[in-house]
Amino acid sequence: MSDTSRVRARGRTSWRRFAVAAGLMTVLSGGILVMLSQGVMAASFMVSGQQFKVSADTLDATGFVNYGWIDQHADGSPQPVAVSAMRRAELRNLCQSVLTTLPIVGDISLKLTAGKDSPVVAENMFVDMAQLDGNATFTNIQIGRDASTLDKGPPGAKGLQGLFSQQADTVHIDNLRQVAWSTNAGSFKLTGLRMKISSGKDECF
Repeated sequence: MSDTSRVRARGRTSWRRFAVAAGLMTVLSGGILVMLSQGVMAASFMVSGQQFKVSADTLDATGFVNYGWIDQHADGSPQPVAVSAMRRAELRNLCQSVLTTLPIVGDISLKLTAGKDSPVVAENMFVDMAQLDGNATFTNIQIGRDASTLDKGPPGAKGLQGLFSQQADTVHIDNLRQVAWSTNAGSFKLTGLRMKISSGKDECF
């Protein structure tokens, strides 16, 4: 493999900064929300007001694309996100957690784990995130491609014309740490699934 076809990125990646660089400002948010309300663009679902955390020892994905977008809350307010979409992804030692604070009751944690012995497998997965940390290796990466012309990811994984995006044939991430607003997938196989709810703070990281 040539040096030009392989890129290695280490350390922290802030997708909040990516969203800003992609030009997702208030005017753009309003324009997308207008198009959503008029049915010009489809939203998969309204996102909740809670972020959740995801960690994995490794993620291996094919058909990776990344672009900025605007999700919508049930009250109509916009939520800038960075979308990472993959045709197929395998995650080892997956953890997903959400922390809720309720009056009187206090902190309540919901945690899901899977993929300790066999990897979790997702097909056509879209993750709308706020932040991602890890050590990543891409193959045949294209950085700065117009988001409307993406062609490596799942069907429909494209952004708006004129905006920044990137895509790669494959991506490998070690020590994945992610804060997200939503995830959806065509299929999601979780081997060794365990889910529990507990009082207090019990998050993935």
